[in-house]
Amino acid sequence: MTARDTHDGADATAAASISDNTIDELRDQVVSVARQYHGMPAAKAYEVADALRLEIERQRDRTQVPIQQQTLMILNGQTAALLAVAAFDLGYFPSARTLARAAAVYGESTRFTPLQAYADGTLAYIAYHSGELNEALTKAQRALSYGGLGDVAERRLHAIAARAYAHLGDVASAQRAIQLSQESGRERRDELHDAVGGEFGFSAERMAMSHSTSALLIGDAEQAEAEASRALTLLGERAPDEQSTHVRAGASADLAYARLLANNVEGAAEALTPLWDVPAEERNTGIVVRAARIGRHLARPQFHGSHVPRELRERIEEFTRVSPPYRLGPAVPLLAIES
Repeated sequence: MTARDTHDGADATAAASISDNTIDELRDQVVSVARQYHGMPAAKAYEVADALRLEIERQRDRTQVPIQQQTLMILNGQTAALLAVAAFDLGYFPSARTLARAAAVYGESTRFTPLQAYADGTLAYIAYHSGELNEALTKAQRALSYGGLGDVAERRLHAIAARAYAHLGDVASAQRAIQLSQESGRERRDELHDAVGGEFGFSAERMAMSHSTSALLIGDAEQAEAEASRALTLLGERAPDEQSTHVRAGASADLAYARLLANNVEGAAEALTPLWDVPAEERNTGIVVRAARIGRHLARPQFHGSHVPRELRERIEEFTRVSPPYRLGPAVPLLAIES
């Protein structure tokens, strides 16, 4: 009887499974969304990722095979991470935080530390954009403590930590974190930041853009201009369909702000030229934050009565007013953006 019951139980488990081809197709779809994210409006990316999440959940309900459950949980965590990024880009900070935490839980439950680290890094930058600076640093440092991370993952986390230090005014630590992120590494890879890549990756131009923002926060206009220029140069070397609108606009805004700090208003106006071509639906939180910072700087008394600063302020006001974070995002994140 024991033998028969065991055999029947095995048969039931075998029946409650799905084709490995189905899992392969879902994996390919997750990779596709991650790699195409830079070319999609955040709202569209959210819609696609959410539909994919629902399909992954549906397939999870159809299988009792442990390895299939494990794989689908990892895929579910990756979609949650993409949803978190999209929600952040749209200005929905509380939802972004909840989704990033869900991704972290999937990473923890499956012992897939690259996902856990990515999610904690996302939680870190949500925190410093929300004014929770110590929380941001704690999350970034915790993510760096995980094992199994590749060089790309560590570069991303050091860059996030650098921004957190910069927000805190710790110049020495910010510069040290920037230096760590630029080190060549040990040629390590992981199954998320490298194998999937795309939005889970951290390209050289994206790192340079991040460093330009950190340099601005610590008041180093010269370093900020150099890093922003480098980001734009690196981006220009990519094929047109591989170029990120977010990086181009963000680096251009950082370059403009660095020039403003050097009292080069005409140079700042020139640097902002690519910004005006960004479609309204692609003006995500990172771009809006940078543009709004320039608008605040141009509102200073020293620019009153000057034609070019006034024109730039008006264009920035209109640029941000029609962006998703202002049209769709709740009030609290907008206060953080404007602070």
